[in-house]
Amino acid sequence: MTSPVTTVTTAPDEAPRTTWHIPAMLALALGGFGIGTTEFVTMGLLPDIASAMKVSEPSAGYAVSAYAIGVVIGAPVIAASCARVPRKLLLIVLMAAFTLGNLATVFAPTFGTLIAARFLTGLPHGAYFGVASLAAATLAPAGQRAKSIAAVMLGLSAANVVGVPAATWLGQHLGWRNAFVVVAVIGVATIFALLRYVPQLTGIVMTNPVTELGALRRPQVLLSLLVGAIGFGGMFAVYTYIATTLTDVSGLPIGLVPLVLMLFGFGMVFGNILGGVLADRGVDRAIFLAMIAMVVILAGFVVAAHNPYAAAVGAFLVGSTGSALAPGLQTRLMDVAADAQTLAAALNHAALNIANAAGAWLGGIVIAAGYGYTAPAMVGAGLAVLGVLLFTFTVWVARRPATSENS
Repeated sequence: MTSPVTTVTTAPDEAPRTTWHIPAMLALALGGFGIGTTEFVTMGLLPDIASAMKVSEPSAGYAVSAYAIGVVIGAPVIAASCARVPRKLLLIVLMAAFTLGNLATVFAPTFGTLIAARFLTGLPHGAYFGVASLAAATLAPAGQRAKSIAAVMLGLSAANVVGVPAATWLGQHLGWRNAFVVVAVIGVATIFALLRYVPQLTGIVMTNPVTELGALRRPQVLLSLLVGAIGFGGMFAVYTYIATTLTDVSGLPIGLVPLVLMLFGFGMVFGNILGGVLADRGVDRAIFLAMIAMVVILAGFVVAAHNPYAAAVGAFLVGSTGSALAPGLQTRLMDVAADAQTLAAALNHAALNIANAAGAWLGGIVIAAGYGYTAPAMVGAGLAVLGVLLFTFTVWVARRPATSENS
């Protein structure tokens, strides 16, 4: 049975597109800025959270994993179950849930409630980016769909340059809870911006849960997601514990940690741009190059972490190589997803947050085992090696004549 295909067209009541385009892109990107800030600021504040909650830092890392697990569960469930919900309404509801999750983080009285709050905050993450990408494509002027989608994702990159370092600094000086107050304020501002500047998005043709869930029956979709879930883990294994690595191993004053986090953010921006350029010249080759570079950089960070200058450069390169992988993976996933574009876009973020959870968990294990704060980088290099091997298998399967029709 043929199901409706998710497409993006312009409805008569939303023309001309340029009337809505720039303000709507800024509103959607503001949501990405808030999501990116709350996702990564926890990593920079782990020592503060651990101290305040009276738990070890590896245990505090579970707050990172809880958020990531929320993304993993929320992305497919919300994208599929809400396939018929009007897209503007869904964006607003998702951002409201995100804001409430951050407020719950602010007022969490115990470590257990903090973990629950971070899980709830992560639920709308993937679905928001999936729907926001479709909205951007719908409102884009002719020939600018990709640029508009990139503009929405720019909010996530900007968070790592501005939002995360600023919130980390605030959390270190005024208490870690205040960082999440700022994120909640961004969430409220996004809700008002969505109400004011984003139209009803009637140009997005509705699909249904069966059509969206059809993506999960495609081997190449599942394999591509698995590559992201494993390959990205190395970056998060390092970044989760970067604050203590910089102070205890590199000898960097704690006041300079936000500057290194900013360098990491600039690396992510650079990596996204470079990854996009490489993917335009060959998607599979771009993925291979990014993952091989990740193996080298993560292994080198084990040594670089012992010098503050080398560690700062290393943080930039870790962010660059990790983000350079994203455009190629997203492009490949969209190529093989066929008529399940909403779920595919959301699942990409779910896969990356599986990597987030796994990286934080494995990094915490080796630290707790006494191998030190450089051990997560070696674990990360190992994950990147596994990613290279898995992607090699994925490409081999895709090129086999007997399976090409099913992929």
